[in-house]
Parts: sequence; C-alpha cells; structure tokens
Amino acid sequence: MKVGLPKGTRDFGPNEIYKRQYIFSIIKKYFRLYGFAPIETPAMENLSVLMGKYGEEGDQLLFKVLNNGDYLSKVSDEVLQTKDSQALTKEVSKRGLKYDLTIPFARYVVMHRNEINLPFKRYQIQPVWRADRPQKGRYQEFYQCDADIIGSESLQYEAELIQLYDEVFKTLKLPVEIRLNNRKLLTGLAEKIGAAELLNPITVAIDKIDKIGKEGVSKILTGLELSAEQIDNIFEFLELKDLAEIKVFFQDIEIGMKGHEELTEILSFLSNTELENELIIDSSLARGLNYYTGAILEVKAKNSKIGSIGGGGRYDNLTAAFGGENLGGIGVSFGAERIYDVLEENQLFPAEMQVPPVIILTQSPDYHQYGFQLLQQLRKNEIISDLYPAGDKMKKQFKYANNIGAKYVIIIGEEEMSHQLLSIKNMETGEQSKGTLEEITSIILS
Repeated sequence: MKVGLPKGTRDFGPNEIYKRQYIFSIIKKYFRLYGFAPIETPAMENLSVLMGKYGEEGDQLLFKVLNNGDYLSKVSDEVLQTKDSQALTKEVSKRGLKYDLTIPFARYVVMHRNEINLPFKRYQIQPVWRADRPQKGRYQEFYQCDADIIGSESLQYEAELIQLYDEVFKTLKLPVEIRLNNRKLLTGLAEKIGAAELLNPITVAIDKIDKIGKEGVSKILTGLELSAEQIDNIFEFLELKDLAEIKVFFQDIEIGMKGHEELTEILSFLSNTELENELIIDSSLARGLNYYTGAILEVKAKNSKIGSIGGGGRYDNLTAAFGGENLGGIGVSFGAERIYDVLEENQLFPAEMQVPPVIILTQSPDYHQYGFQLLQQLRKNEIISDLYPAGDKMKKQFKYANNIGAKYVIIIGEEEMSHQLLSIKNMETGEQSKGTLEEITSIILS
C-alpha cells in the first residue's frame, strides 16, 4: 500500500508543533487581554447552516460529508439517471466540514442566546476545511484564530481589532500592513455606476485585483456587460487613497457617505494610538464573503509574497439568517498557517522554541535504578528530564542527547555511585562539573 496524505493537508513534527504553539500562545494572550472568552464548535455543521453564506464560490469549496449507512438507498432513480451532482449531493449529504469559524459562531449565538451577555466577545482557535486548490500558503485543512464581538454596533470595536492586529504582529516581530475599507463604499460604488444589482459579482472581481491585475479585472467586468464608462468609474474608485477623496467621490450617494463616516469615526478612535504597523485605507479591498456589511480588514506581511495573513469585517445580519434576533457583529481572523510560513521564511522564530530537556545517562545497567530515582527528583523540581534506557554504549547515548537538543546531561558511573555525587555536562559549552543533587539542580535552573 502506498502511504500518503490527502492533498492540502500536512503532518507536523515536534519542531513544527513548538513553533505553532508559539504563534497560538501569543494570539491567545492578546485575545484574553482584550476580554475575549473561548468557545469551541464541532468540526461538522448541517449544510443548511453553511450553504448560501459564503457566496457561490464559497459554496463550491465546502467539504460535504456523506450521510451514515446506505446513503444511496433513498435517492430516486431519476436523480441517479440525470447525473445531476447538485441534486445528488442534497440527497446523500446533510452535513459539511466547517468552512470558517464565523458562521458556526453565529449559529452558536442563536442556540445559546439565553446563556450569553451582550456584547459577547469570543475567540476560537480551531481547524477549518476548504476544497481549495492547494498552493504555497493555501491548504485544505488549516487553523483559524478568530475573535468576534456580537451584539453591538459601536465602531470602537473596529478600532479595537485594529489594535489587536497591531499588538500581535508587533510581538511576533512581523512587520505588516493593516488595510481598511468599508463594504458600504462598494455598495455605493455599484449604486453610483447604476449597477446595484451587480454588487456581488463586481465585488468578487475587485477582490481578485491583486492576483490578476487591472487587465484581468477589466475583462471580468466587461463580461458583466458593464460599459467602458462604468468600468472607468470602478477603477477611479480603486485609486482613492484618503478620506477626502472618498468624500468627494460619494458626495451624492448616501450609502457611500455612510461608509465614509464610519471610516472617519474608526480613525478618530485611533487618533491617540501609536500603531507599530502601517494602517492603510485601501479602496480596492473587497473581501468576497457576502456577509460583510461594514468595515472590512485585511493584513499582509511586508516581507513576503504570501497573500493575506489575516482579515475580517463587520456583519450585521448573520444571526437573523438562523431565525434569531438581528445582532450586529464584527470579527477578525489570524491565518495561522500563513503566519507560520512567513515567520519561517523570514527566520523570525526565536532560537529556542522549547525548554531543552535534561538527559540522564548511565554507564552500566547496574546504575539504572538509581538513575530512575534521580529522574523523579528532577521532575519534582519541574525540570523537563528523561532517562536514557540502560545498556547502550556512552557514545550512542551522547549522540541521542545531542540529536534531541539536550542542554545538560547527567552521567552516572562507578565513581558517581561510590561518592554519591553526580557529573553534569553542559552540551553547549562542553563544561563539566560534579556536585550533589541540590547543587546540580541549582546549575540547571540558573
């Protein structure tokens, strides 16, 4: 049997796990500092929860889960004979792997409304799945680290989430651009050019400008049967760089002016805040997810060709989609996999990702029981330690200690046993010394 992994998935060894835990620990630290509480939702959701929330393109990227048992037994011959994959999927699959953490969170809020206080600030660090084409920085199984506030329309939270992004990436020592736009500007744009009914396809096209360039976007817009003048107006909008230009562009469009006002208020909250990273008003930022209704955010690393490493925005009607009250919300996500890749690419991980262990080596099986007793004493002092199995030559034992990155080895031989002293060697400097258990412990902990 040929052993392999499903495409778009990866194994993680100890070194990778230590680095990933480093990222998660920093993100989690600031989630907690900013008052977010943790929740978790299942890997699977009912397809009725997921479908129609991410746009047509997103629906196609959902992983569907086959029903239990003989899932074909209740499918009509008509559906089977027509070979209609969409109709067949509805018959054989009622569940799907979650595409993101936001929609399941909205479902959670509706189901647990009586248990939570508004505004409700929650964070989640869990895997999600997308049937996307695997490439550098893009996987089919990956972790998202989300922070959301639901139950308030206050724009203080937009400002707060910008600060959260800034703090996390400052601590990771990763320079980024934090890009900010407002979905109401895009709605106003469609209205201004007389194509309000094409808002979603126009937004999807604009969202691809970093990947396919102006010419590629123009080709898509032409395919929507927009005139040359309408397309010119769209590209004029994409060139807007500051609030003054945006205000002039939308002076006769109410929804566009509302977007301008919201951006102005967000920046006013941040007026006395010195951000480490660059905050940019980016009119071309679209983020194709259909549920965004206000501010939208995206984070890009400055020293990498990898795309977005974080993003989010305001959504005002997700809970209503599940039959709950219409609660305003906003949230952001950290793309842990891409952050990992960028930190690795730029060699930004700390030199030591974990506390190196202490390894006890014995020169003879006769000393192994004593070594085991010593191991318990080290662990009582909360020293990460291990005892190499008895019987191997010292050369092999030292090679093992080297390979796993041990900083110290404790050697037990005839001399150590007879004098009730321990030999300790610093594997980094080569320095050796002898001492009592208390003295050895002091050296390790110093």
